[in-house]
Amino acid sequence: MITYAPIGAGSESLRRYQTLFSLCFPRAEKFKHSEFLKWLYFENPEGHVVGFDAFDGDRLIAHYACIPTTIRLRGDVVRALLSLNTATHPDFQGKGLFSKLADMTYRHAADLGFDCVYGVANANSTPGFVRKLGFHLVQPLDARIGFGTIGIDFSAVARDAEFERAWKPEALSWRQANPINPIRSWRQHDRLRFEAKAAGRWVSAIAELPEAGVQAKDSEPPGIQSPARVFLGLVPDGACAFRTYWQIPARWRPSPLNFIYRSLTKDGDQVSCGKIQFSFMDFDGY
Repeated sequence: MITYAPIGAGSESLRRYQTLFSLCFPRAEKFKHSEFLKWLYFENPEGHVVGFDAFDGDRLIAHYACIPTTIRLRGDVVRALLSLNTATHPDFQGKGLFSKLADMTYRHAADLGFDCVYGVANANSTPGFVRKLGFHLVQPLDARIGFGTIGIDFSAVARDAEFERAWKPEALSWRQANPINPIRSWRQHDRLRFEAKAAGRWVSAIAELPEAGVQAKDSEPPGIQSPARVFLGLVPDGACAFRTYWQIPARWRPSPLNFIYRSLTKDGDQVSCGKIQFSFMDFDGY
């Protein structure tokens, strides 16, 4: 008999999640570290993980997890969920467990006062989120490689963005403290610059935030920086010229990534393509 329960805390639950993830995603290094799941699920200052598990007797057979965030949605600051980890034991795939767990999660999240859920889905999982779970495919993420600063016009972002992360200082500090991929940050002119390892020592992921209201972790840039940088995210149309960054051809990307969104309070509510501010800092890409 299959039973369902909210995501559990404690070392035993984390061990169960690691076991399931290792079975479903054997190449994913991050799931092999218990400190990573503890940091992600239970140390987030925005709140503990929200989600549900499915069991066959005492055996964990499916898992779905979202983490709380704060976003600015059409100028209003609201509580939201970032959809992250989903896994189903190979023996139980094709039985609708993920859809069941997701529906339970979203109903519970609405009762807790969350406004919406969003995430990044690859080409294989996007159709399921859209057809079965009511998500809106907003647009594919932009993927570029280049050097130097990105050069985002944050006045244009403030004017045009319908969706962007509203980073609280404590949440930003937590995000930078990823135990398997710490993020460096420093002030550069009128903005803060964030970098994390993307491909060894040669390529780093880059993001920018306006300096108002947030603080850099480092007092100065690191002595040795990666020669190439990857931008993975979205900027509102017209808010960045990307003068020293160029599109990565689709054939060189592991899988196209899509920004998806679903309201938990208004049926059919959508955010507009070309009006999203989003970077690697806002999801678990790095």
